Amino acid sequence: MNRLKQIAEEIRSKNTKPIYFLMGEEAYYIDKISDFIENNVLTEEEKGFNQMVLYGRDVTIEDIVANAKRFPMMSEKQVVIVKEAQDLSRTIEKLADYAENPQPSTVLVICYKYKTIDKRKRLGKIVAQKGCLFESKKLYENQVSDWIGSILKQKGHRIEPKAAHMLVEFLGTDLSKIDNELEKLSLILEEKTLITPLHIEENIGISKDFNNFELRKAIGDKEIVKANQIVQYFAQNPKSNPLVMTISLLNSFFTQLLLYHGLKDKGKINVAKSLRINPYFVPEYQRAAKNYPMRKVAQVITRLREADLKSKGVGATALPQGDILKELLFKIIH
Repeated sequence: MNRLKQIAEEIRSKNTKPIYFLMGEEAYYIDKISDFIENNVLTEEEKGFNQMVLYGRDVTIEDIVANAKRFPMMSEKQVVIVKEAQDLSRTIEKLADYAENPQPSTVLVICYKYKTIDKRKRLGKIVAQKGCLFESKKLYENQVSDWIGSILKQKGHRIEPKAAHMLVEFLGTDLSKIDNELEKLSLILEEKTLITPLHIEENIGISKDFNNFELRKAIGDKEIVKANQIVQYFAQNPKSNPLVMTISLLNSFFTQLLLYHGLKDKGKINVAKSLRINPYFVPEYQRAAKNYPMRKVAQVITRLREADLKSKGVGATALPQGDILKELLFKIIH
């Protein structure tokens, strides 16, 4: 985030680099920087003749270089943006010759999504020296909730940990998808709203009572009636609650619980750090650890693996997913 702010500030100050090589697994930040350059380097009047967008599948490195070497018309700068540049991965190193001696009046933006170049090779070294080499790394699941909080803070809102966790569970770690939903919430809600699970349920369509987060909590606390109610709901709504997702999240929970049992220091701060969770959720693990000793946790992980195989048709051809989940719940709790 700090690097992103630094790049934005440089662009606002007209201190642009001749080449921006944006790469990495997380497309969100690549798009953000590219869009910021597209919207802020040139005026609307200058864009007509001096801003172009190319696509990696349609051009060669030679085409990109030829466009980058053009002189701007009635403007100090021209902007050349190459989207989906990862389609040029086999020849991308050929861009090093241009990067060595870039056109000063051109801002060349290379959007190299889902991949990275070798920083030790010539292109990486030159861009890092003469331009901007930005790597957008994928956030771990435990980092996304904090990211949601920071984005909403910029929009003038706050969010409860449970509400943020619901978003991550439902939308995964795709930051672009999450940001779209947060933008919708910002437009709907009043300024400085504390976003709760009820807001998520009413505006995004995720049930605050019947979701994987609540199922995990009910299983951890051995609230049998509540866990069965959620599983029954899942069985009736399989498309909205795919079994593979439920098994994956439960497996992560019990794997973390296994790590918890192995910790010498079970203080709140150390548990949160070791398990990579928000301190808000530590009591949930402390209660679950009392209900599931280490040996039982190991057994549950085995049961989860068996259920995963059944969900994929191994040893349980055509067995409804709801039945697999009900059987799994019985084996976990008993």
